[in-house]
Amino acid sequence: MSGRYTEHDHEHYERPRRRTRPRTKERPTYDDAVAGTVVTVDRGRYTLLVDGVTVTAMKARPLGRKGVVVGDRVRVVGDTSGADGALARIVEVAERTTVLRRTADDDDPVERVIVANADQLVVVTALADPEPRPRLIDRALVAAYDAGMRPLLCLTKADLADPETLLVTYRSLGVPWLVTQRGGDLAELRAALRGRTSVLIGHSGVGKSTLVNALVPDADRAIGHVNAVTGRGRHTSTSAWMLALPDDGGWIVDTPGIRSFGLAHVQPETLIEAFPDLDEMTEDCPRGCTHGADEPECGLDDAVEEGQADPVRVESFRRLLAARSEPAY
Repeated sequence: MSGRYTEHDHEHYERPRRRTRPRTKERPTYDDAVAGTVVTVDRGRYTLLVDGVTVTAMKARPLGRKGVVVGDRVRVVGDTSGADGALARIVEVAERTTVLRRTADDDDPVERVIVANADQLVVVTALADPEPRPRLIDRALVAAYDAGMRPLLCLTKADLADPETLLVTYRSLGVPWLVTQRGGDLAELRAALRGRTSVLIGHSGVGKSTLVNALVPDADRAIGHVNAVTGRGRHTSTSAWMLALPDDGGWIVDTPGIRSFGLAHVQPETLIEAFPDLDEMTEDCPRGCTHGADEPECGLDDAVEEGQADPVRVESFRRLLAARSEPAY
């Protein structure tokens, strides 16, 4: 028999089949998974708190492209000992109660979730050094109302300027506020944070990290300085971090200083729902009415003319509405 390969041999040749595991539609139950909370995210690694232990985890493949953010309540499997080199896997993300989000700008269709499951947004702004930027405050308030979060205006450096100049702009909206000064007592702020999960946002240099270090002494958040030429602070926090408040039964989330707050995701009907007294005055508005100042037949104008609505409050609401499309600087 020759060693040559012939066409007759080809007719009887069968390619060997690759051995594969049979596919199954059954998903793992992860009965041994334990609950945890995401406290920070860094380059695909998630830091969790699991029964008081700090655990590093990665996202399990079945979660696909599902995002996991600070504040998420998750279930994890694997090594949750917290030992050096230990790595657990996040296998499930619980449904979120609130989602604070923003876009990079007003034309960006991609939403960026900042924090999940927080119930209070603390807008930190300095009264001087750097100067307050009302447009950013307005945008932050819009984001809070859109997320269903309670807004709180925290004015810092009251030893440098009178807070009334800024407060007169927001008093008609009913936004709760408090004032702090450098080295002053933070009892009022602690009371406002107690029992809540609060997100602190603001421009760099407004004193946000200083507040965090005072509220959580072992937080060791870096403190920046304001540029004497531009009047702007430099970024000191590079990622959001969730911290437990000692003895207060609450959490705060420190976020990096922001320069803009895109609101492409916010719709006018969502915003006015945060003001029930104004919302009921728009029931007879034409379809598609945005309730802005340039709308010809808006029910808010009728309510003001008939003395049923405070014109200052309506004007303040419309300023927030306009903040969705105006520059944040």
